[in-house]
Amino acid sequence: MSSTLNHAQLIANGQSNNESSLTQVVINTRPVERAAALTDHLQAAGLTVVEIPMLTLQSRPTTEQDMTLMRQWLAGNYKALVIVSPTAAASGLAVWQALEDERQAQNHDNDDDNNNERKDIAINALQAPSYLIAVGEATASVLNNAKIEATNYQVLQPHIANNEGMLAMPEIERLQAGDKLLVWRGLGGRRLLVDTLLARGVHIDSIAWYERIMPVEAMAQYEQWLQGVLARNGMQDTSASQPKPIVVVSSGTAFEHWESIVRAVTEKALEQETARETPAILPYKLSDFSYVVLGERLANMVAEQQLSYWRVEDLAPETILAAIHAKAC
Repeated sequence: MSSTLNHAQLIANGQSNNESSLTQVVINTRPVERAAALTDHLQAAGLTVVEIPMLTLQSRPTTEQDMTLMRQWLAGNYKALVIVSPTAAASGLAVWQALEDERQAQNHDNDDDNNNERKDIAINALQAPSYLIAVGEATASVLNNAKIEATNYQVLQPHIANNEGMLAMPEIERLQAGDKLLVWRGLGGRRLLVDTLLARGVHIDSIAWYERIMPVEAMAQYEQWLQGVLARNGMQDTSASQPKPIVVVSSGTAFEHWESIVRAVTEKALEQETARETPAILPYKLSDFSYVVLGERLANMVAEQQLSYWRVEDLAPETILAAIHAKAC
């Protein structure tokens, strides 16, 4: 079962159904560094929020190939740069600044006056060689807070942070065969634009600045939450005595991690029953939860398992809260 609402409809439903959501439990699976804003917003609305991150971000070593792509971008070989996350923005900016420092050092090696002048300037404005396109407000904020000289360019954003929104941007729409696009992203992240632009003959390179792995404590946190549910409800079928917990999932990788943990805990309980032991935890199945998911690809993954979900097109806390209210009514 699924539904999709636009932002305005979600907000309207959320305002009219606030009372019905007060006892709703929401599991926030976003990485620790990105979870706080959503948790605070949902708690302020009276919801019970449990943070069980399904992803942690781990930096990847910068390779010589990455540096080659960065130098080619700085040389003006790409029509645009797409940055898909705040972490990718921060990582790319650090390398960009290092390359700029390297360039200035080479230019002024034999000029003591200029070297002294450079030391008086903490950070030099970075010269943007192409359009900078940020996917999402948080990513744009990282770029806007950096010292980027943008006489001819500015940090651009799609109206909606999905494939359709990106493809509707004039800077993307006008790309044609032979043009080159660079993407800053995380390993295994959303492949925004790729299929459509490749079919058009656009050449796409990407730099994966980080990878997303399952936190080592994720299963323990999930089991601890289940034990707390048992303590409040007793050894009974808790799914029948309260609304389904709603799980907020923002990526396919996060859902895969969630699925593996839920199934592992269920299998552990079955093994205990087979051994004629009382299970330490009465497990939930995947279907004992409802889901708020981001975008079409993730919605399709959840739909394939016939799970109840609500699809959203952005991760604004207001959008997610409104989806939860609509789901609960």
